[in-house]
Amino acid sequence: MIKINDLNFGYSKHQLLFKNLSMQLSNGHIYGLLGKNGAGKSTLLKNLAGLVYAESGSIDVLGFDPAKRQPALLAQICFIPEEFYLPSVKIDAYVKANAVFYPNFDHTYFASLLAEFDIPVGQKLINMSYGQKKKVIIAFGLATQAKLVIMDEPTNGLDIPSKAQFRKIMASALTDDRCIIISTHQVRDLDNLIDTVIMLDENSVALKASIEEITNKLTFKRIKELDDTVIYAEPSLSGYNAVMPNYHQEDSKLDIELLFNAVLAAKNKLKPIFN
Repeated sequence: MIKINDLNFGYSKHQLLFKNLSMQLSNGHIYGLLGKNGAGKSTLLKNLAGLVYAESGSIDVLGFDPAKRQPALLAQICFIPEEFYLPSVKIDAYVKANAVFYPNFDHTYFASLLAEFDIPVGQKLINMSYGQKKKVIIAFGLATQAKLVIMDEPTNGLDIPSKAQFRKIMASALTDDRCIIISTHQVRDLDNLIDTVIMLDENSVALKASIEEITNKLTFKRIKELDDTVIYAEPSLSGYNAVMPNYHQEDSKLDIELLFNAVLAAKNKLKPIFN
């Protein structure tokens, strides 16, 4: 689906945001793209969508170079940015103007998503709350039936019930020929949704691993005292929440936030485990 080879990119010639970044993404997966503010999450997504262009290296998306902005590829990419503008029209007028660019747009599915999100269809988009607008563009994006769905901070502006709706809808939206990439700094919002974690740090990919691989190699547990086996720990009311090597093949639930902090604070301890 996506092949990135030796990507170098920077908004300034003197400071690269990515240095020789390489990775492959496959269809049939929901990837969680994580990283600190300024790590390049949004920039990587824009490179995939052909909205910015690399200094060097190559990107292949569905056999196309996204920088060439070919219509055959654009019809298969749904990009939902963090910041967006919606015109002063009703939803049906917005769909009429934009759905024509997506030959597989599913109007019935779009209507069902609006109903799931409790969106007032007769109201003008400009008069909706930010959260309602966000749900409209999410629904539109999924209804395009695009093979690559890119979402940048999609849960910003959503209340707690809406975030639960979002996770439910996204889980059902994944198909064998579709790749979904969700970038967020609200890592808890990706619980029980993504199947692979990608973490960016210091101009490169600090971690790329499936949830299964992570929980096979690491255990996330509460302990009373620290010892030399602990990779990373945070104080809790009754001891510490810790990340440790899974020497005894224990079953544990991935704590994405704890993993995120562990990668940032103890990357050198984690690298040997995943390499």
